[in-house]
Amino acid sequence: MTKYIFVTGGVTSSLGKGIIAASLAKLLQARGYTTTIQKFDPYINVDPGTLNPYEHGECYVTEDGAETDLDLGHYERYLNTFTSQANNVTTGRIYQHVINKEREGAYLGKTVQVIPHITDEIKRRMLMLGEDNKFDIVITELGGTVGDIESLPYIEAVRQLKWEMGDENCLVVHLTLIPYLKAAKELKTKPTQHSVKMMSENGLNPDVLVCRTEEPLYKDLKRKIALFCNVTENAVIEAMDADTIYSVPLEMMREKLDEICLQKLQLPLGTNPDPNMGKWKEFLNKLRYPKSKVVVGLIGKYVELQDAYKSILEALIHAGAMNECKVEVRNIHSEFLTRENAVEKLHNLDAILVAPGFGSRGLEGKIDAIRFARENKIPFFGICLGMQMACVEFARNVLGMKNAHSTEMDPNPEEGVIAMMEDQKNITQKGGTMRLGSYECELTSHSKTASIYGKTHIAERHRHRYEFNNEYQEIFANGGMIPVGKNPGTGLVEIVEIEDHPFYIGVQFHPEYKSTVENPHPLFVAFVKAAKEASERRNGHSKLVNQLANSSLR
Repeated sequence: MTKYIFVTGGVTSSLGKGIIAASLAKLLQARGYTTTIQKFDPYINVDPGTLNPYEHGECYVTEDGAETDLDLGHYERYLNTFTSQANNVTTGRIYQHVINKEREGAYLGKTVQVIPHITDEIKRRMLMLGEDNKFDIVITELGGTVGDIESLPYIEAVRQLKWEMGDENCLVVHLTLIPYLKAAKELKTKPTQHSVKMMSENGLNPDVLVCRTEEPLYKDLKRKIALFCNVTENAVIEAMDADTIYSVPLEMMREKLDEICLQKLQLPLGTNPDPNMGKWKEFLNKLRYPKSKVVVGLIGKYVELQDAYKSILEALIHAGAMNECKVEVRNIHSEFLTRENAVEKLHNLDAILVAPGFGSRGLEGKIDAIRFARENKIPFFGICLGMQMACVEFARNVLGMKNAHSTEMDPNPEEGVIAMMEDQKNITQKGGTMRLGSYECELTSHSKTASIYGKTHIAERHRHRYEFNNEYQEIFANGGMIPVGKNPGTGLVEIVEIEDHPFYIGVQFHPEYKSTVENPHPLFVAFVKAAKEASERRNGHSKLVNQLANSSLR
């Protein structure tokens, strides 16, 4: 029978429920348990697909095309397993389903209410992943903070499940904050006490407390928290601020979070008495002790909010560790980048990555960055809109199509080298209607991309409405930009390369979504390797110039 763990949060948001949930899942997986994680978000949007990145960070896309919360990216990066539409549920989706059933007459004239109808639907979805016993343990992260009005139906649903299933099958882990007051030089437990009190008022008591803190929790303080919050003393877990999110699983292992959860669920410690975290430790060691450093410019229009490009940043970390190299990401706002200041802003970069996005804001800055990378032989990687603007830049500055553009920004350009996909032209609703999820791609055998992947047939995740206009394929190929990857069914251009360049690859898909700790994405690994080689060439040239200058002074 599948067991369930629920992770809630108190005191404040952004404490890292997703990281704690993923860390616990990783430890349970390392003990031999099949584990998955799901996220319940309390907002009324049906999915995050139409949310501005400033509102909620990046929209993460799963293999089956679900537009989901960015925490699902953490789940996949930690567990190295795919998630799906079932792993992310919002209040909007819950209410939409219940209202549709009411319209169909499914409730036989009953008054439809939050309890039982909404809570029953929440419970149904909470248990869905465990119905076929594919997983030993399902971990559910509840978004928001205890006390929020929109979170109350979820708390009530968990209370009912705990009552129905029993404590040995259903466990609540509450993440909370123990603030340190510098003036008093004290750790304060009152916010945690109040958070647990508020939760208890709703009928739900935590089994385990994970306490975020800047300073270590001494034994007497843990005892005090346990006594006032009605949990066992060993169930008070210290979660000190970490130097990287990838060290959190090892910190939780040291605090025995996984052991305590298994004990309370009346499960053995698993096929591996000690979690098998060898690969994880090896990755962390490379991450903490790099042998070199590269500087990668991230060109985008949401750079003020790091979560807007979360998967890209994590993929660069994975690739950096694989290359035993620290990747310093320099955020460059495309809205303020021009042809005139490009040299000043970009000259000291080892590589340039142009990020995905939508709309015309900051677009010309992306084009100027791409031109700079192409002309100066700086390793370049364009993702989705970054690939599309690489095509526009090439058309304008190499092929002589001065007014080339995408029909997304200019509906009637002279040269529409990027155009809306045929199956998108009659779509009026925006939510969940793009080309989403995993699609196949055939690579040209002698291309750089094929050598990077080590194969010619791949599948990658997509999120777009516009594509390369196939009418221009021959013109581009003759000019030096080669379409080296195409969808076998539609002929859609997925990848472009410039051969006369150390590293110049644009991809229509989102490779960052499939990069994990154990399997860094090959394109990112190759990109960082190219940046490393560019840095070595640049540094070698600088040393040579200095040596010549010093010898002339003698």
